[in-house]
Amino acid sequence: MSGKTFNTHAQSSFAASAAYDQHRPTYSPTIVQFLLENLNVAGKHGAHIVDLAAGTGKLTEALAAREEQFDITAVEPHDGMREVLEAKKLPRVRVVEGTGESMPAVASGSVDAVLVAQAFHWFANMPALKEIHRVLRRHGGLGLVWNAEEYNQPRDQPTSTPGETRLREILLEVIAEAGDREPRFRDLEWRKVFDEQVKKTPLSLIKASDDQLFSLPIGQHLEPFEVALSVEQAWQRYNTLGHISTLQGEAKERVYKEFLDALTEGVEQDEKGNVILHGNTWAVWTMKIPAEGADGLADVQSETS
Repeated sequence: MSGKTFNTHAQSSFAASAAYDQHRPTYSPTIVQFLLENLNVAGKHGAHIVDLAAGTGKLTEALAAREEQFDITAVEPHDGMREVLEAKKLPRVRVVEGTGESMPAVASGSVDAVLVAQAFHWFANMPALKEIHRVLRRHGGLGLVWNAEEYNQPRDQPTSTPGETRLREILLEVIAEAGDREPRFRDLEWRKVFDEQVKKTPLSLIKASDDQLFSLPIGQHLEPFEVALSVEQAWQRYNTLGHISTLQGEAKERVYKEFLDALTEGVEQDEKGNVILHGNTWAVWTMKIPAEGADGLADVQSETS
């Protein structure tokens, strides 16, 4: 694999690629449309889109089905997920190996928009921002999206039922037991890479510098969702969470029992007895600042000093 080694926690978490593809939710047409509009590619026929960390292609499928007939490059480092995606044979989709920090198969300045689904927190660093900046056209955009059930959202987000509160507590307990301090989406640490592009002084904000790659503040939009699943389907979805999926033996059995007990603490159900899980789809976007644009801002500052 070229570039940096794919995050080892992500590698082990996504080992069951087929199960991940089967049980993880897709992205609503409204949230996809919203992101594409804010990235200025909605309605742009044949626009070149990079689906970075494409996984098994949950977002890729939605993009490939669009009437714009996008030219899509799906970049994915995980062998198993790439195999699942390739087997779908989606139209106008080229599947390549690569990481957030290294996309050798993508030419500089060739991309209208880069989208990242469920994954940016794994590579929220300056090398990745610079690589994304490299492949984007002059005013290309970066869009991030996460489907997050309430049990997997930031801790300050409210939950709809006592059972979903307990499911979040179980997940946090498993994380604490594992001693894993690597940030995930719910920790919101990924936001810092955008805020830290520039030093916090008026002069550096105007100069923009080589590190000011994307516009601030980043845009953010939440779309609520709910899904009705059988108890077993709800467990299979919960089991796609990295910390849960890697449990083995007695530890997995204990968490499964705790999962069932959590449902008895109170969850919504439909008329068929299915469990209703709530969550939000988080859409985030920002636009590339061209290098020549940053230089221009610095020139203006020099002339007015």
